[in-house]
Amino acid sequence: MASTIVHRGAAFEQDPGRAPRRHVVTDVVTPPLHTISLLVRNKPGVLVRVSLVFSRRGYNMESLVVSPALSIAGLGATPGEYSRMTITCSGDPETLEQIIKQMEKLVDVVHAIDHTGQPVIESELALVKIKVGLKERTEILQIAENFKAKVVDFGVESLILRCAGETEKLDAFIGLLKPFGIIELVRSGKILMVRGLEET
Repeated sequence: MASTIVHRGAAFEQDPGRAPRRHVVTDVVTPPLHTISLLVRNKPGVLVRVSLVFSRRGYNMESLVVSPALSIAGLGATPGEYSRMTITCSGDPETLEQIIKQMEKLVDVVHAIDHTGQPVIESELALVKIKVGLKERTEILQIAENFKAKVVDFGVESLILRCAGETEKLDAFIGLLKPFGIIELVRSGKILMVRGLEET
């Protein structure tokens, strides 16, 4: 009996397990997010060329994280020679398929994979600055404790909280803090790693 081999990143459909999401800051409903990882050679201009592929197709990046790739399976890499990009975006899956195919043709891109629906470990970091009085302080600290967030700055009129976890966790955390008056919000963007022995 012939078997069909499905390569990683070959399926571009939206993850059926994830519903459209409401953006926690802008309150706009967006399609489910796609997370793409790229392994690239660490050379000037790579980021610009990758960004141009998205902009030419009218596809917006929600977040972009670039970090050194320390070990590359099957490649004799020296430290600092390769980087890993993690891009989070939402939009039409057919357009995304074309974008990934175009990115894989770029000179310094080793591979590009859409991890939608794959078993991955993902994480994101948020720093939230809140204007806080004595009355609200206890309630805010209870929310922080429930989400395992850390108080990284404790002022007379403000708090800065640091929270790490999956996107949905951070969305819920920020949603609960909005009524107290968020002064500033900074999010790192999503990073991920494929479970098991497969390379991300």
